[in-house]
Amino acid sequence: MKTKAKYIVAGLFAAICLGFAGSNITSLENLISAFEKYNDERVQEKVYLHTDKPYYAAGDDIWFKAYVFDAKTLGPTPKSNLLYVEFLDQKDKVRNRIKISLAAGTGWGNFTLPDTLKEGNYRIRAYTNWMRNFDTRYFFDHVYKVGDVRTNQTIVETQYTYAPAGNTEEVTAKINYKNIEGNAYGNKEVVYKVDLEGKEIAKGKGVTDSNGNIIVKFSRPKSEKVGTGLIATSIKISDRTTVNKWIPINQISGEVDMQFFPEGGDLISGVRSRVGFKIVKSDGLGLDVKGFVEEEGGNAIAVINPKYKGMGFFSLVPEVGKNYYAVLKFADGSEKKYNLPSIKPEGITLSANFNENADSIIIRVLSNQSFSEKNIGRNLSLVAQSSGNLIYSAASTLSKVGGFVVRFPVSQFPLGIAQFTLFNDQQQPLAERLAFIYKDDFLNLDVSESLKKTYKTREKVGLELKVKNKAGNPFIGSFSVAVTDEIKVPVKEEEEVTIFSEILLNSDLRGNIETPNYYFVNYDRDKRDQLDVLMLTQGWRRFNWVDIGGATPAPLKYKPELTLALRGQVKNNKKVVPNASIIVFGTKLSTILQAKANEMGEFVIDSLLFPDSTKFVIQARSEKGKKFVEIEMDDDIATQEIPKIDRSELSVNISSSMMAYLKNSKTHYEELLKFGLADRTIMLDEVRVVDKATQALDNSSNLNGPGNADRIITASELENAPTMEFALMGKVAGLMFRDGEPYFMRNGGDAPVQIILDGMYVESEMLNSINPNDVESVEILKSISYTAIYGSRGGGGVIVINTKRGGGGGFSNSYSPGIISYMPLGLFRGKEFYSPVYDKPEHSNSTMMDYRSTIYWNPRVITEKDGTAKFNIVNSDGKGTYRIVIEGTDLNGHIGRKVVRYNVN
Repeated sequence: MKTKAKYIVAGLFAAICLGFAGSNITSLENLISAFEKYNDERVQEKVYLHTDKPYYAAGDDIWFKAYVFDAKTLGPTPKSNLLYVEFLDQKDKVRNRIKISLAAGTGWGNFTLPDTLKEGNYRIRAYTNWMRNFDTRYFFDHVYKVGDVRTNQTIVETQYTYAPAGNTEEVTAKINYKNIEGNAYGNKEVVYKVDLEGKEIAKGKGVTDSNGNIIVKFSRPKSEKVGTGLIATSIKISDRTTVNKWIPINQISGEVDMQFFPEGGDLISGVRSRVGFKIVKSDGLGLDVKGFVEEEGGNAIAVINPKYKGMGFFSLVPEVGKNYYAVLKFADGSEKKYNLPSIKPEGITLSANFNENADSIIIRVLSNQSFSEKNIGRNLSLVAQSSGNLIYSAASTLSKVGGFVVRFPVSQFPLGIAQFTLFNDQQQPLAERLAFIYKDDFLNLDVSESLKKTYKTREKVGLELKVKNKAGNPFIGSFSVAVTDEIKVPVKEEEEVTIFSEILLNSDLRGNIETPNYYFVNYDRDKRDQLDVLMLTQGWRRFNWVDIGGATPAPLKYKPELTLALRGQVKNNKKVVPNASIIVFGTKLSTILQAKANEMGEFVIDSLLFPDSTKFVIQARSEKGKKFVEIEMDDDIATQEIPKIDRSELSVNISSSMMAYLKNSKTHYEELLKFGLADRTIMLDEVRVVDKATQALDNSSNLNGPGNADRIITASELENAPTMEFALMGKVAGLMFRDGEPYFMRNGGDAPVQIILDGMYVESEMLNSINPNDVESVEILKSISYTAIYGSRGGGGVIVINTKRGGGGGFSNSYSPGIISYMPLGLFRGKEFYSPVYDKPEHSNSTMMDYRSTIYWNPRVITEKDGTAKFNIVNSDGKGTYRIVIEGTDLNGHIGRKVVRYNVN
């Protein structure tokens, strides 16, 4: 999709009808040279994950395929062969991080959600090491709803209303409780606590009415910054059952904001301009409200009528010295007035419009008289680029007329966002406009020829995928296929994360875009106009022209990863040890590795291939053979700063919004339990220890003395456990995990457990980075007689972890001088998606009902030279509509997506 730049002078296009008199491209050539150098050195990558479903339940597997693109060509990235994929909780903490291998820019994996995972908004992020040099907010980063029917089957739905009360804003939350069958929990006691930005601002209790409703009210000063929070509630379902629910607060004010975006950048006196606008609520979501624009004196001069999600535009000819206002009229009859941006007395701007057939885009540049008189004869440059590809450029001098028009054929642009920028003779941007170039340049994916209209339950469905380009020629490509039972997994296609919405919009624009796939579903002229409004109101992020034309940019810190590697530095009392010798032993490697550090004590051992949970012992000696040195491993992936979840992406009513899916998950789980096939966590009742003998322990850091604990877990009990959380669940009475943090079930479990690793106080997220095989013993301290010595830190209980000889997982620790143990992130080994074999009865359980919601998942569909690939789907017992989603790419910068349905009865 790369397009060669074209340098245009005044006589080349008859459409240049105003202004360019003569030609001087000296400064333009400098700008283009800087642009090309910048993009060659800072090649951008884009990541997309195709997941099998848009939402999940505790205990599910999240299946995904990763596509990593070169942003300029949309071909597979040539830079990176490794991808980090993370599962984050509602506190923006990484619950699980894996590293997958890429081949031709693609790879796949899965996350297994614990069955104790609580209901909430969780995130999946994906990025390469090279991408960390740039804006981390533009990694693949999306929120996925997770419901919970294994530990509780209470459905909660919350409605917020807002009312100003003097200097405060009063928030009323109407919370409704019912069971999964839809029956209200009436006359039940509820205890609640309200937290905003980590601070408790209200608490209380009440009783639900006959319809299962309870009212929670709280307020905040209007002067405080609008943030996020949650309402923690406990409803007493019966004498022996209390259910905890955590309800997100994504909006704490009824205030509505209106933002203005003059086309080209500024309002110029005397120049007719389109002004984009965006009307947003305090949760960051758009609001469709009508109104008008008035000038001083109350004369209405334009209409405000949003096209989609609170976004639209109006036109006016502003005059310097006048004030202009936008007036919104709300449903309750109230009005609110907003000031338009200030007006510049002189300046130049540009606009963009498509012609009637949308086969050309017309750029108009126009200045007012004051600007033209002061700048006549000075050089101007116009540059058009898309994803780092320079498409067109032109340079000339400004004439008396003060403007010009250029018509660009859409065929010369790649699919996606184009950026048009006007520069002065100092290579400084004067005005800018984004436009979305939509063209039928997608892969044509089709399975309909091999698909019947109707199939039976448990029938094998043989399909043949055919892939062609626009010209009808077959293509070799890599694709992923997900098939779901649409009765169990209802989907609104415009709300899905797709390869189109991610690669063509989200990966290039600032801020959260509401329902970006909406623009690609049933694309027509209205969608084209709405996309253009989005371009008016959404910010560009790939690079800043000022940075390109200015001083030398900062060096890039993170290197592209082609192979696994061990990187570190040898020091002695914080001073580098040059030319140190390095020897590495790996628990899962068959050879001993050796390396030599450079003059700065830095060493790299690359071209490695090892699975996750591989432990290394690294030895360093100085050039003279001295062993009293320190080894610092270069591994800051775990300490990187993670941006907070965008409140506009939070779903408040998670369980009620996915009721059909949760009902099926409950039925499916009960069927697995019936046949003994379900993995589950066993919650033990509280056990009071009357008397016990103290057990002698090695390497204990327990302040009460080794073995003085309520429960001791030895190394033999930790064998074969994949994580410490998994190892501890079910072994300790009353111990539970919420969002990765351990709690004891007492007094509501408000205080998290303090974890102590080899005498060091560590955060709970460290727990699952410890390899259970490295642990000698775990001491559980619950009773006050053991926790008192730890003061306030022990209020919620203490878990003391003692490692073997001080080793650990995910971090390094010295065994002896000049030797450390180190467990880096290795390659993830994913599970295989299971499909039953019903055409061979001996391989299946014919009496067990099949309630699968994901019927088929295959991330490895590769088409042959003739553009075809075959695969088989095995239907479940679900009747209704099955939905096939196919996504993927070829090697030549084309992407494709296809949704097909068939019936099962």
